[in-house]
Amino acid sequence: MQRQLRLVGLLGPSTILTSVFILAPIALTIWLAFHEWSTQTAFDTARFVGLRNFEDLFGPTSVGRDFRRAFINTAVYSGLSIAIILPLSVLLGLLVYQTRVWGGSVLRTVLFSTYMVPSIAVALVWSKLYSPTEGPFNQMLGWIGIGPQTWLSSPDTALVSLVYLNVWQQVGYFTVLIVAGLTQIPGTLYDAAKVDGATSHQTFWRITLPLLKRALLFSAVICLINAVQVFEPVVLITQGGPAGSTNVLTFHIRRVGIERAQGGLGSAMAVMLLLTLVVTVVAFFAAARKTDDG
Repeated sequence: MQRQLRLVGLLGPSTILTSVFILAPIALTIWLAFHEWSTQTAFDTARFVGLRNFEDLFGPTSVGRDFRRAFINTAVYSGLSIAIILPLSVLLGLLVYQTRVWGGSVLRTVLFSTYMVPSIAVALVWSKLYSPTEGPFNQMLGWIGIGPQTWLSSPDTALVSLVYLNVWQQVGYFTVLIVAGLTQIPGTLYDAAKVDGATSHQTFWRITLPLLKRALLFSAVICLINAVQVFEPVVLITQGGPAGSTNVLTFHIRRVGIERAQGGLGSAMAVMLLLTLVVTVVAFFAAARKTDDG
């Protein structure tokens, strides 16, 4: 009995805080998703409408078209971020993990420091770097004979430009995760491979990469969660433009739920984002488990 009371005393505060600040808002959002409610009124004014909000999201109206566009933009942004960040973090992780490389510790510190810079500051600085006239990026391209790029002013390049911003800010954090994974690989495996005459290429593909799978899986999940939450760069730089090319779900939910005061519809979008994220993460773990079984 005393042990149980001690356990309750240890877990009670964290359980209460989790329920109040995480579970309760999620439950409230799910409840509002089935109601028509204006964010300018109290919760008791919400009117139950069943699945109508979800029908609107997948319907032929402008509500559905805008939601699907934002969903696709978020998926593309997240996919490109993962596809660029993970290989780059492995490359940089291998570089800074080499103890005999001069400046490895300094490079590790510099890489991780980019993750510690506030997102608002990063967005403001990169908006200047992307400037079509006085921006350093276009000036450097001019040095090698390439004309100025549209970057944030064209629907074809705006979303990719935000991906580059995200890669710069996030890659240092994931490099540290990869380095942590590398430290868990026994050095005896590399010694044995060297004795057997394995090349560096063979060692990487048959030892390093397979044993980094758990670190890469964790990194992919965290990278996905970070990517779907992109908000500050869109708000501060593009405002969802040009032509809706950077209108991601978080920004669209804010626009619908707060600016247009359609709280029920915005909650339905948030629920769809949460469900998609959960399904994708489960798929990641299922694919990793299938690889282990294979």
